[in-house]
Amino acid sequence: MAESSAGRGVEMDADAQRRFRNALAMFATGVAVITAPREEGVPVGITVASFNSVSLDPPLVLFSVDRRCLSLGDLRAARRFAVNVLTEAQKDISNRFAKANTGKWEGIDFGAQDGERHVLLPDALATFECEPYAMHDGGDHVIFIGRVVRHQARHDGRPLIFFGGTYRALEHIPAAA
Repeated sequence: MAESSAGRGVEMDADAQRRFRNALAMFATGVAVITAPREEGVPVGITVASFNSVSLDPPLVLFSVDRRCLSLGDLRAARRFAVNVLTEAQKDISNRFAKANTGKWEGIDFGAQDGERHVLLPDALATFECEPYAMHDGGDHVIFIGRVVRHQARHDGRPLIFFGGTYRALEHIPAAA
């Protein structure tokens, strides 16, 4: 296995950061959209590939957000948020919510906004409705940990996968014995 000493307490130049990012891209991830109500206006919505479980008792999940994200302040202030796990048929949703200032919610029914309900995307593979539990410094990202208060999942869809800098699809191949 190839190894690198990059990141051992030393700041990386742009080339080293690119190599590090390329190495991270070799880890396949699902794709999710984080949603949260705002006191006024349309909800927050951002695409992440950094979602994972933390604990079963209490039920905790985490995701991280780039400090340059325009919605970071709104997410920090949110009293609730949801993780919407996307299906492979939702690439357009992933792309839409990955961009800033782009009519993300056009044509998506997110229900009445009163700030008291979780905002859920229709047709998600799974949703995790959360209350903020903790936030941590993660270098150029902020790590959000949420306590799951409700969740649901469909078992009739296929997840949207991101690997090597592009979307991928799962193949239905029986597992080896």
